[in-house]
Amino acid sequence: MVKPDDSSLDEAAQRAVELRAQKLLDRANAWKRFPTPVDDIVAAAKLRVAPSSIFDVENILAYAKEKAGGVVQTIKGAISKVFGLYDANDDVIHIDSTVGQSRQNFLKLHETGHHELPAHRKIFRLFQDCEETLSPEIADLFERQANHFARYSLFQGNAYQQHAADHTLSLKVPIKLAKTFGASIYASVREYARTHHMACVVYVLERLVITPGTIPNGQVRRIETSPLYRYQFGIPKDRIIGPTHTLFAVLPLGRRMTRPLTIHICDRNGTPHECIAEAFDTTWNVIILVFPVKELTSTTIFISPAGTQIPPLL
Repeated sequence: MVKPDDSSLDEAAQRAVELRAQKLLDRANAWKRFPTPVDDIVAAAKLRVAPSSIFDVENILAYAKEKAGGVVQTIKGAISKVFGLYDANDDVIHIDSTVGQSRQNFLKLHETGHHELPAHRKIFRLFQDCEETLSPEIADLFERQANHFARYSLFQGNAYQQHAADHTLSLKVPIKLAKTFGASIYASVREYARTHHMACVVYVLERLVITPGTIPNGQVRRIETSPLYRYQFGIPKDRIIGPTHTLFAVLPLGRRMTRPLTIHICDRNGTPHECIAEAFDTTWNVIILVFPVKELTSTTIFISPAGTQIPPLL
C-alpha cells in the first residue's frame, strides 16, 4: 500500500516551520557542518536525549502511566509504531536505540521539532509518535510539521539540493549524500527527487520477498517526483511493479544494484521519452530512480487534457 504524504504543508505553514528550524540551526552553528551535527542541534534546543532506551512494551507503558496517566490505554494499541517520545515537562526526548543511527538522527530532529514549535510544546505535556494519541486532524498536521522540521534541519535548508545539483543524475548521488548529511538512504533519495531541478522520479518499494518458483512483485511504498517531472509527466499512480510493468526489468533480483536500463515513458501529452532507470536494494526497501535521457528545453510547452498550457519550471 502506498503510504500517504507525510510532510507536505501549505506555504505559510512551511515558512513558519522553516523559520524555527533556521533559528535553531543558527544557535547550534550547524550550517555547512557535515554530517549535520544532530546532537549539537538537540543541545541548542536545550533538550536532553534519555541515556537509556525505554522502547519495549513494559517500559513504554510504565513511562506513560507515570507521565500521562489516562493515555496508557491508547498507547497499548500503538506500541509497535512508537520510535520517539518527547516529554515537554522534563525537556527530554526518548529515541529507540535499536534502529539505525541515521534513523535516530531523523527521530531526534523530529522530536526536537515538537519542542521548538510553540503550539506543540504548549498543548501537550507528552508527545509520542503515534497518531492514536491525538485527534486525527491534529496528529496529521503536527506530524507533518515535525517531519518537515526534521527534514529541513537534517538537510540544512537547500544545502542538499545544492550538493545534488553539482552531480549528474544518478542513484549513486543520493546514496553518497546520505553519508554526507548523516541521513538514511531512504530519506536521502526522497529529498533527492523532491528538490532536484531536473525531471526525475523515485519509487520506494517494500522489501522484495523472493520465493522459489514464484515471480516477485514490487509493492510501491512511496513515489517522490521532482517539480519538473510532475509538470512533464504527472505523478505516477503505480501500486505494484509486476512482470508486465516497464520497471520490472530493473528490479535488483538477487543483487544489490542494477545497471542503468533504458526504458520509455510517455509525458502528459502521450509523447514517449527515452529514460534511464536504475535500482538499489537497501535490504529494507528497493529504490528506483527514473529520469529522461534528454532534458527537455525551457521553451517546451505542455498541453493539458483540457487544453490549458502548462509552462515548465525554470
